[in-house]
Amino acid sequence: MPEKLDLSSWPRTDHFHFFRQFDDPFFGVCVEVDCTEIYRRSKESGISFFLLYLHKALVAINRTEPFRYRIVGEEVIVHDTVGASPTISRPDGTFGFSYIPYAEDFPEFERQAKVEMERVRFSKGLIPANSSENVVHFSSLPWLKFTSLSHARNYGGEDSIPKISFGKVTEQNGRQVMPVSIHVHHALMDGYHVGKFVELFQELLDEIKS
Repeated sequence: MPEKLDLSSWPRTDHFHFFRQFDDPFFGVCVEVDCTEIYRRSKESGISFFLLYLHKALVAINRTEPFRYRIVGEEVIVHDTVGASPTISRPDGTFGFSYIPYAEDFPEFERQAKVEMERVRFSKGLIPANSSENVVHFSSLPWLKFTSLSHARNYGGEDSIPKISFGKVTEQNGRQVMPVSIHVHHALMDGYHVGKFVELFQELLDEIKS
């Protein structure tokens, strides 16, 4: 069950109150990750490369606690787990929002993801993914090797959901690398926490050996 964070004992309480007053409290970074191992695994096994790296990112997110924080009113809620809400492309060039529950086990995550992706691909409209806050917004731009990225934002509502985008895989010195854009609410975390997420994500990407 989601729990309220005890703001009275949270070391970042001052940071929370300071940054949540900003017109744009999100900050973002772009990094490159080495995805050589799972890229090779995908090619050899036929498993979706997208689902492999999406799952690794979601595991790293759930193990990095501030990525599970959400602002609700004057409180910070800590979710037990958060799922993925990636955009899914359609044959007509549009996309729809999806919702994939979190599963630590990849085969279970893959099973749920395939069902949801099929549903979105053969439907119309944006399809709001999930009314809850316990998701992370994902998007993939496999056509672009980006070095910066911004998001459309609605400044009329309080949004504290992290937004992560993946770019085009390219080869560098015999390794496969991919740009990743990470945007998070500064009232809930700092660059240190984003760095810990990136470090863990890379470790998980390296786990799969040929």
